[in-house]
Amino acid sequence: MSSSLKNNRKVTLLILGLLSAIGPFSIDLYLPAFDVIAEDFNTSVDKVQLTLTSYFIGIAFGQMVYGPLLDKYGRKKPLLVGLAIYFVASLMCIFTRDINHLIFLRFLQALGSCGGMVGARAMVTDYYSSREAAKVFSLLMLVIGVSPILAPSIGAFMLTHFDWHYIFLFLAVLSLLIFIATAFLLPESYAGNKDFSLAPKSIINNFWQVISNKVFISYCLIGSIASAGTYAYLAGSSFVMQQYFGLSKEQYGLAFAFVASAMVIATQLNRYFLKKHSSEQISQLANTWQAFIGVLMIVALLTNTLTFPVTLILIFFFLFGHGFIFPNTSAVALTPFKSLAGSASALLGCIQMAIGALASAVVSLLHNETPWPMLGVMCAGAILSLILHLIVKKNVKTSVE
Repeated sequence: MSSSLKNNRKVTLLILGLLSAIGPFSIDLYLPAFDVIAEDFNTSVDKVQLTLTSYFIGIAFGQMVYGPLLDKYGRKKPLLVGLAIYFVASLMCIFTRDINHLIFLRFLQALGSCGGMVGARAMVTDYYSSREAAKVFSLLMLVIGVSPILAPSIGAFMLTHFDWHYIFLFLAVLSLLIFIATAFLLPESYAGNKDFSLAPKSIINNFWQVISNKVFISYCLIGSIASAGTYAYLAGSSFVMQQYFGLSKEQYGLAFAFVASAMVIATQLNRYFLKKHSSEQISQLANTWQAFIGVLMIVALLTNTLTFPVTLILIFFFLFGHGFIFPNTSAVALTPFKSLAGSASALLGCIQMAIGALASAVVSLLHNETPWPMLGVMCAGAILSLILHLIVKKNVKTSVE
């Protein structure tokens, strides 16, 4: 580890956390505004949900672009370009008057934010072994986890006192502050490789080298499929909590914050468990827990016992499991790569977000005025992830440092 990172470890981790969190924050902040935006644009809530789907697609696509750039030009330059794109897109969201334009601008906004997500993961990989990286990912998740706790409440407050356009003004200002912090306070962790080719054939070969690695693709898919439940929750929670259960925007913000705190608690407990157990062991146990909670959700639906308190508690425990899955599967997946850390991080994020986009789209398409679409996708993702994890355990060997 370089002396500059040691001397500024807390500042560096905070900036990396903010870079990682700006994407999730951009999702969570405007969730309470779905019905308001639908009314303003004279459209339906399921149409507004597509602004979330387009955001996931933008992050999935954009990370594939940033990966090679991070490996060739170093970490900071692509990060700054992405933040600039995000800033401009956020400002444009304020002035749009068409829902289709907003769907596209959210895609553009995502292209800007995903640079931070890829870059932060790559910078962690630059400095740490797999076990240490899992601990650092847990620290980053602390910052990321604060996002869904604060964001809906902030969004609800803005909607109470202003209108939804101020949400995007807030995001523009936030991105500007992160841009300044990244430019002046974040130490460069990798200067880049001038010989790294950006020719399409070379980029494809590098991605193939990553995706054909059994450890990478196995744990990438385990984590990504498990994450599908989280994205289904993000897509459906506004309707389920506000319209189905009748919560006000302020109550929704508080409920969302309570549920999100589960991931913060889990990621910090994860640092303790890593002292005695491997990332593979922890993530498999968390997979089993999440699948069990997913089944309980479906049972509650079938038996008509899905009251609001039951829903809140079950989702809390569901996300508690995810707080252990994400940092551990990410760390194991990225372990085999150092020189291709940017490309590996990009591919990891792309696959995760692509599956997330699919999950949110399915929730939108199956929308039927009930919690079934959201909870059904959450349960399916958890069970599929567990099945894959059990298969991988028998057939794929990992070498954790």
